[in-house]
Amino acid sequence: QICPIFAAEIRKNRAGQMRAYSNWQWHLDEVFVKINGETHYLWRAVDHEGEVLESFVTKRRDRKAALKFLRKKMKRHGHAHIFVTDKLRSYGAAMKEIGNADRQETGRWLNNRAENSHQPFRRRERAMLRFRRMRTLQKFAAVQGSVHNHFNAERHLYSRSNFKLNRAAALAEWRGLCAA
Repeated sequence: QICPIFAAEIRKNRAGQMRAYSNWQWHLDEVFVKINGETHYLWRAVDHEGEVLESFVTKRRDRKAALKFLRKKMKRHGHAHIFVTDKLRSYGAAMKEIGNADRQETGRWLNNRAENSHQPFRRRERAMLRFRRMRTLQKFAAVQGSVHNHFNAERHLYSRSNFKLNRAAALAEWRGLCAA
């Protein structure tokens, strides 16, 4: 009972700190996913640190889908200073309708952070032998994003020994909180 409350408090505090950060950027991207031979689109929003903020599954990749995704995300996370996207015209049309057209940035390699966030998802998708239903994909993407955020401890900055020590300390603290 105490663990979910603890996790929610961490997320709330971290989101509050990140909103105060001056480089508050969102990287938006979509990826094709086949469900029973039919193409669906997984829209994904990643912040400037690489944390997955939101995942959303649609059957279409048009202005209406982009608008629904942006509104859902802005309702949950507030407004961003900069929206980094690829050159998909649906983003531009949705941004214009919301009134954020001046905050959108597109460029050849600017959106690599969002593109790279698809890699862990693709690995798990392959291991699971694809998806059968759209609802299953939505649930999986939401859970996988939050789990990846929790365990993605910027491994490139740590040596193996420090990573093991930090992981053991975090696990011990987590077990202590859940046991109480």
